Amino acid sequence: VTEPIATVVVRQINSRKVYITGQVARPGQYPLTSSSMNVLQLIATAGGLSDYAKSKDIRVMRVQQGHPVSLRFDYVQFMKQNKTSQAIELKAGDIVVVP
Repeated sequence: VTEPIATVVVRQINSRKVYITGQVARPGQYPLTSSSMNVLQLIATAGGLSDYAKSKDIRVMRVQQGHPVSLRFDYVQFMKQNKTSQAIELKAGDIVVVP
């Protein structure tokens, strides 16, 4: 073949990852495959909180403009209010810590 033509179709991007550690059923890294994923969705993907989780003090750790930032997520208060729009949107590289 003198002039081959190749077409590449990306089906899934696996390089964008978020991490969850601590008191969840399956801590680890998870691909950020959808256009938006929030803390609640990641907790559900990781199998939910354990019985010993301090659900009022969940932290999202990220780097913004070269500086580390810690965002607090109160799972108990969030569930009482039932406002999914208030869940923290995750970004590639975020680390969710469930103490």
